[in-house]
Amino acid sequence: PWVHPNSTLLLTVNVTGGIIALFFVILFFIYSDRKKRLKVGLVVLLEFILAVVLALVVLTRLHSTRHRSLAVGIIGDVTIIMMYASPFSVMKRVISTKSVEYMPFYLSLASFACPFAWTCYGLLPFDPFVCFSNGTGTLLGLGQLILYAIYYKSTKTQMEARQTAEGESCVELGGGQKRTSLQP
Repeated sequence: PWVHPNSTLLLTVNVTGGIIALFFVILFFIYSDRKKRLKVGLVVLLEFILAVVLALVVLTRLHSTRHRSLAVGIIGDVTIIMMYASPFSVMKRVISTKSVEYMPFYLSLASFACPFAWTCYGLLPFDPFVCFSNGTGTLLGLGQLILYAIYYKSTKTQMEARQTAEGESCVELGGGQKRTSLQP
């Protein structure tokens, strides 16, 4: 509401998402080793500092809701597109291995459905910041689903071959002899 009028729903959703993300970060700190905690802690601290600086600059230097909306909208679009593009590292692995083993289907489906829903929301009434970033996210999510469709069958074949290979084991017989057998 301080940046853009009539944005209570966006504020509510983003605060809720921030609380959920904070919960996951706390779980990470509880269960990770010291080195990883330090690394993630520094990243979280840097993000917090950037958010505070952004809030201070926007609220003290930009005096109209139009200018505030423009500044926060552009920064928000850049960060959300980075979030939606983050699965590209996994997509590269899917293409190189011809396997969707490391790209869960339901996560890919959610990566399509969530920005699609927000794109629809951004169209009523038209909000270019919501539409652009989430429209881009919809296309990136669709790309994940297309990759999943292309490589799903080859993944099943690779996993069956791996299970067959893992089923073979070496059994030691008396006298130091070894025999390969298949285990049920």
